[in-house]
Amino acid sequence: MRQPALTSTASFQALATHAVDIKDARMRDLFGADPQRFKTMSLEAAGLFLDYSKNRLDGRTLELLAELARERGVEARREAMFAGEKINLTEQRAVLHTALRAPGDATLSVDGQDVIADVHAVLARMRAFSDAVRSGAWLGHSGKPITDIVNIGIGGSDLGPKMVCLALRQYAHPRVTMHFVSNVDGHDIDNTLSQVDPETTLFIVASKTFTTSETMLNAQTARMWFLAHAKPAALARHFVAVSTNVEAIKEFGIDPANMFPFWDWVGGRYSVWSAIGLPIALAVGFGYFSDFLAGAHAMDQHFVEAPLEQNMPVLLALVGFWNRQFLDCASVSIAPYHQDLNRFPAYLQQLEMESNGKRVTRTGQAVDTATCPVIWGDCGTNGQHAYFQLLHQGSDLTPIDFIASLRPGHELAQHHAALLANCFAQSEAFMRGKDIDEVRADLQAQGLTATEVERLAPHKTFPGNRPSNTILMEYLTPYTLGALVALYEHKTFVQGVLWDVNSFDQWGVELGKVLAKNIEAELTGAPRPDLHDSSTNGLIAMARAAV
Repeated sequence: MRQPALTSTASFQALATHAVDIKDARMRDLFGADPQRFKTMSLEAAGLFLDYSKNRLDGRTLELLAELARERGVEARREAMFAGEKINLTEQRAVLHTALRAPGDATLSVDGQDVIADVHAVLARMRAFSDAVRSGAWLGHSGKPITDIVNIGIGGSDLGPKMVCLALRQYAHPRVTMHFVSNVDGHDIDNTLSQVDPETTLFIVASKTFTTSETMLNAQTARMWFLAHAKPAALARHFVAVSTNVEAIKEFGIDPANMFPFWDWVGGRYSVWSAIGLPIALAVGFGYFSDFLAGAHAMDQHFVEAPLEQNMPVLLALVGFWNRQFLDCASVSIAPYHQDLNRFPAYLQQLEMESNGKRVTRTGQAVDTATCPVIWGDCGTNGQHAYFQLLHQGSDLTPIDFIASLRPGHELAQHHAALLANCFAQSEAFMRGKDIDEVRADLQAQGLTATEVERLAPHKTFPGNRPSNTILMEYLTPYTLGALVALYEHKTFVQGVLWDVNSFDQWGVELGKVLAKNIEAELTGAPRPDLHDSSTNGLIAMARAAV
C-alpha cells in the first residue's frame, strides 16, 4: 500500500515546526537546565549502554519522533519482518536474518518450510566442520592439519566475517590464521597466496549462486594456484563452498558434503549470521560463534518488546533521522575507540548505505526528503590526528557515534585509561566547544598581548554544539559484538521505514557490473567505440596500449 509522502504527515510537520525552536539550541544550556539529562537520555539493552544526551534535542523532540515512527508504521513493519512476510517487495522475498540467530526451540514457517529447523541443521554442520578443522582432525591432502584459511567473497560475504574475525582476534585459535580476499584486483589474491602453503590451506568460496563474477575469478585463480602443487583429487580437502549451487561446486571440484547453504531471504549485508559466518566459527570456535548469535538475538528481543520510547535501535534511528532531516547532516562518522573494531565503520558503510541509499519509495515514488547519510570513520585515537579537525572546526555538521568498552582485553591499564579519556573528552569537546571569550581568557592568561590575543582567538575557537552518541559495553566479547551489529541492523530498518524505502534490495550495484563485462571483452578483443562516450573510449584505448 502506498504511504503518504513523508513531509505531508502530521508528525513530520509538527517536527518541522518544533525544529525551528530547538535545532539551534545550545547543548550546554540543555545540560545546564536539566541535571537529569544524562539519566533520562540513556538506556541499557543486551549488554550495551547508549548515551544519546549529547544531541540537539529535548524531550518534546523525542515525543514527536516517536509519533512519527508510529505514524509511519514502524511497529507493524517490524512485526511483518519477524513474521516472515515478504517485505522485500522488489524481489518478493522475506527478510529473516533475525531467524538465523533464533534459538532452536523457536518456530517460524515461511512458504510451508520450517525455517528454524533448516537454520539449525546448517549450524550443526558448521559446528562439526569447524570442530574438525580446529582440532586437527581435518587434514590436507598431504596429511597435515590446516594452518591458514582463505575466505573468498565480496560485499557481505567478505565485510561481515572479516570484521568479526578481526574484532574477536583474542578468541582465535593459535594455529589458524585467517585471510580474506575480495577485490578483483589481482594484487589482493597474489599477496594472500604468497603467504600460504597449499598443503595446509583451506579455501572458503562464498557465493550463493557460485556465479558472482569477482568471487569466481578469485576462486578460479586460487584453484589454478592449488593445482600447480597438487592433483585435482586433492581439491576436496582444501576447498569448501558457502553456496546453493550444487552442480557448480561439483564442477569446481568441491565435495557437495562440504557445501554450506543459506537462503534467498538472507541478504548479503545481513548474512554474517548464516553459513557466511563459517570463517568466524573456524577462527574462534563454534561456541563463541553461538555467543555472537545469542547477543544479536538478545537485541532482537529488546527491539521487538521494548516500547519505542525505551527502544535502543529505535532511539538510535530516530536521533539519526532528526540529525539528517532537520540539522542537514549529510554524513555520520563512526568512531570505535577499540582497535579490534577497526573494520566496523566499513561494515556499517555497506549495511546502511546499501540498505537506505535509495531515492524512491517501496512503491516507486520519488522520496521527498534526503535519505541515508554517508557513513564513514576510523578508530580513535587515530581519527583525532587525521580528520577530527574538520569535525571540530569545519563548516559541515557531522554527528559522531563513539563506541568503546569499559574494560580492555589486555593488561595495559595506562593505555586503556588514556583511550577512554580521549573518547569521553572528544564527546564533551564536540558538545561544549570553546567560545571566543573563553579562548581570549586563556590567551590572556598566557601573557599574550591584546593584539596577539585578537589575532589568534578566531583560529582557536570551537563552535561546539556538535551531536554525538556514545555506545559502551563492559568488554568486547562475541555476545556484545553480536548485540552491537544487531543494534545497527535494526536502526537501519527503522530509518528505512521512516523514509519508506526498501532497505533489502541493492539494484544500484548492478549497472556498473553489466557495463564492466562489455568493457572487459573490449580490453582483450575488438573495441566497440560505438558503445561509449569519448572519455570511456579514450581510457579503453590507453589500457589496450599498455598490454
